[in-house]
Amino acid sequence: MERLFQEMADAVIAGLPEKASELAREALGVGMDPLAAIEQGFKPGMDVVGEGFAKGELFIPDLVMSAEAMKAAIAVLEPEMLRRKQQRQVLGRVVIGTVQGDIHEIGKTLVATMLAANGFEVRDLGVDVSPQRFVDAVRETNADVVGLSALLTTTLLNQETVILTLQEAGLRDQVKVIIGGVPASPEWAEEIGADGYAENATEAVEVVKRLVQAET
Repeated sequence: MERLFQEMADAVIAGLPEKASELAREALGVGMDPLAAIEQGFKPGMDVVGEGFAKGELFIPDLVMSAEAMKAAIAVLEPEMLRRKQQRQVLGRVVIGTVQGDIHEIGKTLVATMLAANGFEVRDLGVDVSPQRFVDAVRETNADVVGLSALLTTTLLNQETVILTLQEAGLRDQVKVIIGGVPASPEWAEEIGADGYAENATEAVEVVKRLVQAET
């Protein structure tokens, strides 16, 4: 089993979705617990990639491919987990989207994938998301955290609009807000009353973990 776990991690580190799927099927074929395959095989690989990215040794394309490999493995393992009525430990629930008027997707999708890989339940609302859709999703999911992405300076103000809309809906006290995107900054987060800021996907995972832990 140790050999298989190492090969799983290596497939994620190398960013090989087809290899990750193949290893996931092999794991099921030898009777491995699908949850163990994720937690002891594929996720440690994602952790290595996240650390490499944080140190500047790996770059966005590496992170994207590794995230794709992780998703491919989970897609194979999830049906068996459902059949066994297994669930990964959910660290928290996150609603994420690119704010209204902005259609940039790559950064936001990467954050969503990394959060899911690290044990969060994620509702990705996509791009050009209205403040009311964020509010509705928070109600539907009972989210712990809302992630707001904006890549355009002209749409940055809409991050503040979402926070104000959450306040008007009476939800602001029960949900943390993290912002990101090229024009965003820690100073902007403080100015609009957000709870956190992240410059990249790896940092976003750490900030969301910290925000959720602060609530427990």
